[in-house]
Amino acid sequence: MFEGQPKGLFALALANTGERFGYYTMIAVFALFLRANYGLSPALAGTIYSSFLMLVYFLPLIGGFLADKFGFGKMVTTGIIIMFLGYLLLSVPLGGNTLALVVMIGALLLIGFGTGLFKGNLQVMVGNLYDDPQYAAKRDAGFSLFYMAINIGALFAPTAAIKITEYAQNKLGFTAPGEAYHFAFAVACASLILSIAIYYLTRPTFRHTEGGKKSAVKAENAKAEPELSKDETKRRIIALILVFIVVIFFWMAFHQNGLSLTYFADEFTAKSSSGLQGMAFDVWNLVCVIFIVYAGFSLFQSKTAKGKGISAAIIAAALAILYYKYTRISGSVDVSAPIFQQFNPFYVVALTPVSMAIFGYLANKGKEPSAPRKIAYGMIVAAVAYAIMAFASVGLPLPQSQIGADGNAVGMHVADVTPNLLIGVYLVLTFGELLLSPMGISFVSKVAPPKYKGAMMGGWFVSTAIGNQLVVVGGLLWGKVPLWVCWSVFLGVCLVAAIFMFAMMKRLEKVAK
Repeated sequence: MFEGQPKGLFALALANTGERFGYYTMIAVFALFLRANYGLSPALAGTIYSSFLMLVYFLPLIGGFLADKFGFGKMVTTGIIIMFLGYLLLSVPLGGNTLALVVMIGALLLIGFGTGLFKGNLQVMVGNLYDDPQYAAKRDAGFSLFYMAINIGALFAPTAAIKITEYAQNKLGFTAPGEAYHFAFAVACASLILSIAIYYLTRPTFRHTEGGKKSAVKAENAKAEPELSKDETKRRIIALILVFIVVIFFWMAFHQNGLSLTYFADEFTAKSSSGLQGMAFDVWNLVCVIFIVYAGFSLFQSKTAKGKGISAAIIAAALAILYYKYTRISGSVDVSAPIFQQFNPFYVVALTPVSMAIFGYLANKGKEPSAPRKIAYGMIVAAVAYAIMAFASVGLPLPQSQIGADGNAVGMHVADVTPNLLIGVYLVLTFGELLLSPMGISFVSKVAPPKYKGAMMGGWFVSTAIGNQLVVVGGLLWGKVPLWVCWSVFLGVCLVAAIFMFAMMKRLEKVAK
């Protein structure tokens, strides 16, 4: 799985992991922070939340144009610095007055612009690693590994956000509504320092991908890739735009994990768990499972007795830790709404080798689906996730809760829904994500005309931005319609997008060859 990949992949992935850890630590509590700190309604909090997500994913378009002119590396470095300033402002507890709100909006603008310079251009640099013919066949696998690394950072983020918030409340005395959440935002500042350190320490492995006027890779690519005709350039751009249209609706549905699905976890899901189920809410137990999965693959793929022995030892140690922790279970564990957001990155990390193995097997048989077809399948899988939510929500009351002084929902709790519902739904959504997101990024890096790589990667993020702006639909529907109707809206848009994708399949697969 890791064999044959360029060294620069792992360097860039680690740099991105640090930045994503900070971002998802913030996102884990951001919607709840808005309601607790400023007393906002679910709809208004959802509007700010979705607008911020839109900003984060729209601005890479501008970052892409700037990078095509000044170089990817310069934009990545500048982006980290700007993001740091934004998170630093967000970390300052100013209360819930108008000044605090203005400062928060300014911080969000900085974070959005900095992310716009950093995120897309780093991924273009990853794609540039595979312009070398010796790595070209590893492109899809490389982006899957890169995507997995992003989610390693996201895996630990909800736990970090909850623990630092609880520490601020219980040990440091920050008990005013929303005040302790600022400490979670401060974690993002520290993670960016780590990210930029990794970037510069490992820079020799990917310097040739940074672009700019003095870049050797730009000259080499110009020699290696013949100039595309205007018609071919047009066909490629149209194909990419068609994909962009589809992914809008995926992200609209998927990123409900930070809004309406978090509201559901906060207001309808049981606040405690016990036994085997309770173990799922300890991130270190999930890490043990990940070690078992990867060591299991290594056990079967290793060509030496020593390698197999090490893999078997890792599996045994992880199982022993899990068994020991299971025997020590007593009582129940508290379940906070943000903690559910750890399951998506956990599934991504744990299932990436499974996904790669399946598609590798199909590729050897000459039956691997094209990237556009994987995207269409991903939309169908996302629709299944919301079908499960709709079915499970039939009979539940309208959300009528308010936010208490502790930032948690209070009000009607007619039913405490089992946490297994959201745990299972996040699993299904992750299957859809693995089919769509890394494959979509790989498709863009492969199909984009050489002159417009930065701009086209920016286009991918613009489509994500529009989808994230539409996330607000979840907040607007919350409390206004029965829950099953809310989830059915997302079910419907995913199905329509899948049908559109299949209708355009021949055109998309033609340019993907």
